[in-house]
Amino acid sequence: MSGRVIVITGPTATGKTALGARLALELGSEVISADSMQIYEHMDIGTAKPTEEEMLGVPHHMIGCVSPFESYSVSRYVEDGSRIADELIARGKIPVIVGGTGLYIDSLIAGTAFAAQGSGKEREALNREYDEAGGEAMLQRLRQVDPASADKLHPSDRRRIVRALEIHALTGMAKSALDEATRTVPPRYDAVKIALSFADRADLYERIDRRVDGMMACGLLEEVRSLLDMGLSEEHTAMQAIGYKELSAALRGECTVQEAVDAVKRGSRRYAKRQLSWLRRDETLNWLLWAKTPDIPAGLLFSTKFL
Repeated sequence: MSGRVIVITGPTATGKTALGARLALELGSEVISADSMQIYEHMDIGTAKPTEEEMLGVPHHMIGCVSPFESYSVSRYVEDGSRIADELIARGKIPVIVGGTGLYIDSLIAGTAFAAQGSGKEREALNREYDEAGGEAMLQRLRQVDPASADKLHPSDRRRIVRALEIHALTGMAKSALDEATRTVPPRYDAVKIALSFADRADLYERIDRRVDGMMACGLLEEVRSLLDMGLSEEHTAMQAIGYKELSAALRGECTVQEAVDAVKRGSRRYAKRQLSWLRRDETLNWLLWAKTPDIPAGLLFSTKFL
C-alpha cells in the first residue's frame, strides 16, 4: 500500500463537499475530487462544483481540468488521481478523496490496472466485424481465446464482446485473466471511508429537489445554452450529465423548461438511489446519517475516532 487516504462519499446533495473541505482543513491536507462530471471545464452549476468560499482555502484537485469535448475514462482518473495522491502522501499529508462516483473511488483505492487502451483502431475494426459477422460469430471467436468471459455474455452485448476481444488483441491475455489478477493484488491505499446520507430517504429527495431549484436560480439554463453555443452536443459524454441533457432537450424545443426541470429532479433522485445501492455493497464504510439537514460540527472530533 502507498499510504493512508480518507474518503468522503455518499449520494448527491448530502454535504460531501462541505465535510471534505472541513476535514482537509483540519488535517492540513488537500482534496481530490471523485466526481465524473466535475472534472469538466465550463460545467460549474450543474455539477455543483465547490466555490472558492466552499473550498475554505484548501487546494482541490481533479476539478475543471478536462475539456468537455473529451471523453474521460476511469482509467485516466486512476492514473491522474493516484499521481496526485502519491505526491500528497510523499509530503506527509493524508489525501481527502471527496465525491459520489463509486467506480472512480473504488478503482483509485484498488489501484486498478486497466488494460491498454490502444489507438481505437482495433476497436473500430472489431465493431465493423461485429456488424458484418454478427454477435453469435463474434462471441464464438471470443470463446476461443477467453471462454470464461464469453460464458458470461450474450451475443447482443456488442460493447463487452468487442472490449474483451480488443483486450486480447492488445495484451495477448484474456480479459478474465486480467480481472482475476487485479482482484488478487492488495489495494494501493489504506482507506478510511465515510459515507453520508439521510436517516429518512424523503429528506434526501427533498434536498435534491431544492438543490435543482437552486441551480436553476443560479443560471443552469444559461450554462447549458453556453455549452451548446460552444459546439457541444448530446454525442459528447459531458452533455449526458444529469441536468445538461434534459435542459439541452428543452433548448432544442423538445419539451418545456419546467418539464426538463422535473426530469432533472427525477433523474437526480434515481441517481441517488443507484449511488446508495453501490455503496451498500461496501461493508468497510462508516456511515453518517443526517436528520433534516447535514449537521457538520464546528470541530470534527469524530475524525480521531476513524483515524
